[in-house]
Formats: sequence, structure tokens, C-alpha cells
Amino acid sequence: MRTETVNKKALLPKDVRKRLIWRRLKIGVIAAVVILIYAWAFRGFVKDFKINPNAGQSIKAIFNGIIHPDWDYIVEPGGEDLLHALIDTLAIAVLGTFISAVLCIPFAFWAARNMSRRRWISGTGKFVLSAIRVFPELIMAILFIAAVGLGPFAGILALGFHSVGMLGKLFGESIENMDLSPREALIASGANRLQTLWFAIVPQVLPEFMSYTLYRFEVSVRAATILGIVGAGGIGAPLIFALQGHTWDRVGIILIGIIVMVTIIDYISGAIRKRLV
Repeated sequence: MRTETVNKKALLPKDVRKRLIWRRLKIGVIAAVVILIYAWAFRGFVKDFKINPNAGQSIKAIFNGIIHPDWDYIVEPGGEDLLHALIDTLAIAVLGTFISAVLCIPFAFWAARNMSRRRWISGTGKFVLSAIRVFPELIMAILFIAAVGLGPFAGILALGFHSVGMLGKLFGESIENMDLSPREALIASGANRLQTLWFAIVPQVLPEFMSYTLYRFEVSVRAATILGIVGAGGIGAPLIFALQGHTWDRVGIILIGIIVMVTIIDYISGAIRKRLV
């Protein structure tokens, strides 16, 4: 069997055999580089790996707090409770997503290849969206806190600005993948740009725009839960205070509240997205 394989390879044209050799060499080099990167990463991990002597007690205390949460913290007369913090977190996610969904639309048309005749125009738009996506929500929250001060407004701006990069990329891909036949038919019949946009482009991309916006809203809810750690409002602030104070029963009820809120939002958003697309 091996002799037959060798004979078949010998019958191949010289250029084909060269391409096969180069392909195998390329795969071998890539595999070697990947193995070296993993070996280097695990070497540093094993070298610096240390277990805190009190890790077992801390884990036990956390699980005990989750099992026996502080139910009184759900609603308190002063308003500094779990329910109000979760509502603030949800409001930050809603407003941040709404801002980004509106602002990213011109960026999406800018980055779409089929919306411009010259490739460098769409390439510039893609570069701008990639540059916006580079900065995580926490970094943007710190920057906006320095600009506008502590509070939910900084969190809204951080989520809105960061989400522009991701939604703009997704919206741009939707525009690139749409059917251009209705647009060309309207142009041929004498329609102007506004009419072409409204009757040919918007009906095709609007369902995907709404679906991506809902998906981004799910991500923003998760991100908004940690923005309070740096002072940008939401449930993150009471969570970090509870962790620092080792009040594990309060940590438990906060984690339960986050899980319940995120699960409900994911279920509702998923059901809506199934109807849209």
C-alpha cells in the first residue's frame, strides 16, 4: 500500500509536488510555533502558580454565603439595596446599547465594502471600528470617570462607546451580505439615494440590526455588572464592598440577583431574536 502511494506521488507533476512539499512545511512550521507558544505560556504558569493557604476557607465561606444569602438586602427602606442596584445596572445597559445602536449606523455604512466604490474608504471605516473595539469597557469607564466624574453616566458612556465598535462591525457585515438586486432596480428606475436607502436597504438589514442590538444588550448587561467596581454605577459597587468586607451572605444574594437578572434577559432576548431572524 505504501509503495502504491509513493508511486502515485511520483506520477504527480513537478510543480504540484513542490506545492505539496511547501504546504506540509508550512503546516509543520505553524504547528511548531503553536507548540512553542503553549510551552512558553505553561512554563510561566507553572513557575508562578501558588495556592493561597487560606483558599479553602475562603471558598467555603463564599459557598456558605451563597447557600445562606442575606435576604433582607433585597429591599431596604433607604434605597441602598439589591433591587435598586440591579435596576441601575439594567438602565446603564439599556441606555449604553441604545446610544451605540444609533451611533454605529453611519460607521457601519462607512465600513461596508459594497457601499463605496473605493476600497480604501471601507478599509478606513473598518480600521476605525477596530480601534474603538480595542479598549475594554473598564478602561473606557475609567477614562469617562476622569472626564464626567463618578456615577452611572460614566458607565453609560463607556458601554455606548465600546459597543459602537462591535455593533458597527456586525451591522457593516449585514450590509455587505445583503442582496443588491432591489437597490439596483430602484436606481435603474430613477430613485434617489434616500429612496434607495429607505426602500431597498433598510427592509433587508433592519431585522439583523435589531437582532444584533438585542445580542449586544445581553453582553452589555453582563459588562454593566462590573463597571461599578471602578465607580461607574450599577451592582458592581456593592459587590466589591461586600467582597472587601468579607460579608459573604451579601455577596451571595448579589450573585444570585445577577444570575437571575441575566438569565431572564437572555431568555427574553433569545425569544425575540428568534422571531426577528
